[in-house]
Amino acid sequence: MDLELTGKKAFISGSSQGIGYAIAKALAREGAAVVLNGRDPEKLAESVRSLELEVPGALVSGAATDFADPAQVAQLCQELGSVDILVNNVGLFELKPFTDISDDDWQLYFEVNVLSGVRLARHVMPAMLNRGWGRIIFVSSESGVNVPADMIHYGATKAAMLALGNGLAKLTRGTAVTVNSVLGGPTYSDGVAETVESLAQQQGITADALKAAIMAGTPTSLLERFIAPAEIANMAAFLASPKASATNGAVVRADGGVLTGLL
Repeated sequence: MDLELTGKKAFISGSSQGIGYAIAKALAREGAAVVLNGRDPEKLAESVRSLELEVPGALVSGAATDFADPAQVAQLCQELGSVDILVNNVGLFELKPFTDISDDDWQLYFEVNVLSGVRLARHVMPAMLNRGWGRIIFVSSESGVNVPADMIHYGATKAAMLALGNGLAKLTRGTAVTVNSVLGGPTYSDGVAETVESLAQQQGITADALKAAIMAGTPTSLLERFIAPAEIANMAAFLASPKASATNGAVVRADGGVLTGLL
């Protein structure tokens, strides 16, 4: 299916690896010019080169920004200019007992996971509305609906992302601008892989054994495996396209059936 993205410009936050990189690759394959983002300029440059090799002829650039620093985000917005597609993907996560989550932790998580999307949408949305076309996508998580006891700060920010997307969509009435959220399930991104490998080493087992144990402890999963980043990316690419013109203000599940209730 031709998603009609040739000539569109997309910015994907947190896209030097993992789900964000997979989304950038999916959009680039559909003809969009993509702007990758990460905190580390050297790693970001490597990701740009990798994507150029994986998608020959793609228009790929990079914008290094630490979303924990509002000044850097303001500079990014000034340099970024107008975009047709905004994918709010950047996010922090960690396993941490609730009583060990400090005020600073809470502030950092909301700064990066929520205010990144607020600031970027505030920058790009007026031009989208003036043009009458645009796409804003939030990459949320099933943890925003079924908040994990060992990642309450993460789950709270993902719930806030869903609320933000819902409210912004109401500003698009009568236009061809849409705002949607992708609600992913347990995804084996680079960050998750690093966490699993570290925990497996601590427990003296293989990463594959720990992955199997994690999914065995997720009995509601209909997929019965971790989701691949490309599977989240496919959903995001569709929502970014003119083909998804009737989908607005939605929370679209790509959770492998983990959630048992309706949103």
